[in-house]
Amino acid sequence: MGALDRVDLELLDALADDPRATVVALAERLGLSRNTVQARMGRLERSGALLSYERSLSPRALGFPIEAMISVTVRQADLPRITGELAQLPEVVQAHGLSGQIDLLVHAVARDTQHLFEVDARILAIDGVERTETSLVMDEVIAYRIRPLIAEARREER
Repeated sequence: MGALDRVDLELLDALADDPRATVVALAERLGLSRNTVQARMGRLERSGALLSYERSLSPRALGFPIEAMISVTVRQADLPRITGELAQLPEVVQAHGLSGQIDLLVHAVARDTQHLFEVDARILAIDGVERTETSLVMDEVIAYRIRPLIAEARREER
C-alpha cells in the first residue's frame, strides 16, 4: 500500500476509538458514504494495515495469570520449523523474530509457576532450540498502542 491519505488516517483513528464500529457508524462519524468506507476498509485490509480482528482477551480471565517473556536461541537453519512447533503450544500467545543474540522473543502464559516451568521445558525440547531465558512479566507499563503513530502520521500528512 502506498502512503495513507487523510481519509485513511481519519478512518484508522475512528477505528482506534471504537474497534467494533460498523461501516455505517464509521461513515456517519466521518461524513462519508458507506460505500467509500467499505472500499477503504477493504483496501486497508488487503494492504495489511489492519491487523487481526480477534478481540483482545485477558489470559488471566481464562485462568492463565502468569505471563512471561522467553528469550529463545535456536539453530538458524531450523527457525521456520521451530516457529511452527511453537505455534502449536497454546500457552504461546505471541512470538517475534529478533536480530542480535536472541533469535525469538516468546510471550507465554501459564496457570502458575510450575506450569510455566513445564511450558519452558516443552520449548527447550523442540529440536534446534539451544537455550531459553525466562523473565516474568510484572506489569504492562505501556499497552500496545497505535494512536500516537496515527497522530504523528496526520501531522506529517499536513
